[in-house]
Amino acid sequence: MYYKTDVLGLQTFLLDKFAVWASSNNSVEEIWNNFKNIICESVERFVPHKILRKNSDPEYYNKEIKLLKSKVRRAYNRRKLGIHHMEELQQLSKMLLAA
Repeated sequence: MYYKTDVLGLQTFLLDKFAVWASSNNSVEEIWNNFKNIICESVERFVPHKILRKNSDPEYYNKEIKLLKSKVRRAYNRRKLGIHHMEELQQLSKMLLAA
């Protein structure tokens, strides 16, 4: 999502805030805190955020189906290790579809 940043808006915002930030005769700690606040505000305002959500299972899935799904995922990740694992994946997939 960072490539969708409003670059021109960000640049003008930072230029406007820099004049205020640089002209203050404060301690190093206050200058650092002002700098952090300006950066955080600019990122929050001009950089789009994507909310990540976990795809949860529907409520009607029972414990058996959830367990089979996790076994299928593990078998899918091991499928390249040999024919035995591929056969295990096919068998578990059939069991999951039947359930």
